[in-house]
Amino acid sequence: MLLRLSNRHAPRTCALVGALLLAGCASAPSTVPAPTTPGLPRAPGASAATSQATVAPPAPGRTASAQADDRSPAFATWLSQFRQQALAAGIQESTLRAALDGAHYLPAVVERDRSQPEFTRSVWDYLDSAVSPQRVTRGQAKRQEAAAAADAAAVRYGVPAEVLVAVWGMESNFGSNYGDIATIDALATLGFDGRRADWARQQLIAALRIVQNGDIDAAHMIGSWAGAMGQTQFLPTNFLAYAVDADGDGRRDIWGSMADVMASTGNFLMREGWQRGQTWGAEVRLPAGFDLARADPSVRQSSAQWAAEGVSAATGGSLPELSDAYLLLPAGARGPAFLVGPNFRALLRYNNATSYALGVGLLAQRIAGGPGVIAEWPRDLPPLGRSDMLALQQALAARGFDPGTPDGLLGPATRGAIRAWQRSSGQPADGYPTQQMLQQLRGH
Repeated sequence: MLLRLSNRHAPRTCALVGALLLAGCASAPSTVPAPTTPGLPRAPGASAATSQATVAPPAPGRTASAQADDRSPAFATWLSQFRQQALAAGIQESTLRAALDGAHYLPAVVERDRSQPEFTRSVWDYLDSAVSPQRVTRGQAKRQEAAAAADAAAVRYGVPAEVLVAVWGMESNFGSNYGDIATIDALATLGFDGRRADWARQQLIAALRIVQNGDIDAAHMIGSWAGAMGQTQFLPTNFLAYAVDADGDGRRDIWGSMADVMASTGNFLMREGWQRGQTWGAEVRLPAGFDLARADPSVRQSSAQWAAEGVSAATGGSLPELSDAYLLLPAGARGPAFLVGPNFRALLRYNNATSYALGVGLLAQRIAGGPGVIAEWPRDLPPLGRSDMLALQQALAARGFDPGTPDGLLGPATRGAIRAWQRSSGQPADGYPTQQMLQQLRGH
């Protein structure tokens, strides 16, 4: 899901859902992405034996899962005013009639948008699910099933087929679950609600432009509650920017054409910085006495320079050739370490959460027959909930370590404050928050 807003701590954006919706999104990398909104499963249709393979189109009709509430006259008034804005933006009256005459206000969308989950998943818990043996096995089968479409996109855009299939798996469980909510209804509801009115109006006009262009009609334009659409979850603005008609039928169909799904995903990653011929990263081992404060996105250098400092591949042999790479400790000093390069950052632009990008990279690696994570995760460390993180930020600020505005989210400013406190107390400066740290800061 792809749209980005900024937040000092951990703006969340879904690969193609956007940096603003807590359904799975961000702009500065957060640790674990929030879950996407599940919809009704859709069985795959024709076999992807050729690059023009398709899957069965979604059933017509508007949203089934989010109960509509049309009792608000204010929503009708908002729609009337929005029509004038859309006309001024070049949307035709015929398109507005087809798409907006049946638009519904969906209270459940507002509830999801405003929810602030207290508890977060640890990175290892997230990856246990994202890269489970079952998903790897299914991904390998889907890799073969979609071989023609995935291989063609890989050649054209330089993104390995396994990576494209892994994104597909992460975003919609290989096309079986990409949402059942009408995109027009969801975005109209978010625009009317007003919390992110400007963003929602922009996305809604983009959705209407997609309908007007003939890529899909409003009844079949379905996806998540947050407006992300299709098998790899594009927001409307990203669809307009990156979607590709790879099967040559005159429509960019990320719902039903596997060729279009794979090509659109590859085009996005390529245009967002994917480097042909480079891997996303690799698990590494750090030498004894290594300064963990150097494991930070701001400290970038080549693999050769990291190797000169004693960083080695966890599987043995040489480090992969990466330019402009940094070290990542997603679970702190006690967990696995990774060396990640420009292609990892391209995955973060798809969904700006560290665990998501790791999930795609590791799933792709396993689909291709490579190893999983070798080092052990610190499974005895419970993750901090949002209220605990807020308390930690407040305690850091009280001691003179600036985490930014306390908001209960772990982002760069908070990690920097944690590292500064760790150094001051003689601990490894890995920037990873724990319950023990919170107790120490509270003086217990």
